[in-house]
Amino acid sequence: INENDTFLSLGTSGVILTAKSSFSPKPDTAVHTFCHAIPNRWYQMGVILSCTDCLNWLSKNLGKDIKTLIKSLGHKIKRPNSVYFLPYLSGERTPHNDSLVRAAFLNLDISTTENDLTQSVLEGVGFALRDNLEALKASGSNITSAIAVGGGSKSLYWLNLIANILNVSLKIPKHGEYGASLGAAKLAIIGVTGAKPEEQIIFPTISKTIFPSKNLLTPYNDAYYRYRNIYPALKSLE
Repeated sequence: INENDTFLSLGTSGVILTAKSSFSPKPDTAVHTFCHAIPNRWYQMGVILSCTDCLNWLSKNLGKDIKTLIKSLGHKIKRPNSVYFLPYLSGERTPHNDSLVRAAFLNLDISTTENDLTQSVLEGVGFALRDNLEALKASGSNITSAIAVGGGSKSLYWLNLIANILNVSLKIPKHGEYGASLGAAKLAIIGVTGAKPEEQIIFPTISKTIFPSKNLLTPYNDAYYRYRNIYPALKSLE
């Protein structure tokens, strides 16, 4: 409920949602701006339409389960892959607001492996989330950390990768799977009893915090700026 309190949701779609103490819409970024359930507060969120859905798609086409695909990459985060993936399997919302654009692989060659495809899909989703983060920054948010929730947050490899792409620390709640129902219950308590929101809506217990690695920030930042140049080129082919 406090300014810049943020969560990252890695579900079928991907969401970066942050709390705001003032109304500061910026429609040209395709960032959603809404009234909060708590009076005199707002929230903004960026949304990508395909997040874990990209992994589901890759798993189906390669004939291997997601856990196996990610495990084959090892435990240590590597430098960015030369293969790029644009995760627009169902179009895209933030920041392009484009229902017609479609996904693409770029830089495939004869040496491209299954691991390259997996890494590029994980990175591509991360880069699309970085697009969302930049859009939120353009509307005045200052996000340095986020609580990670959703099915994709079970992968520490992916969270480490995203932390480096976004340059934010990611906090894993101890009981994140209960977040939505617990939030609804707290709102009900406030509504029925008149309790102060600040007394009910507190941060969850954090089991682990993932920090970006200094030696990977520059490579992934450079890779992101190459990635963001691909969308205009892709659109020019329509």
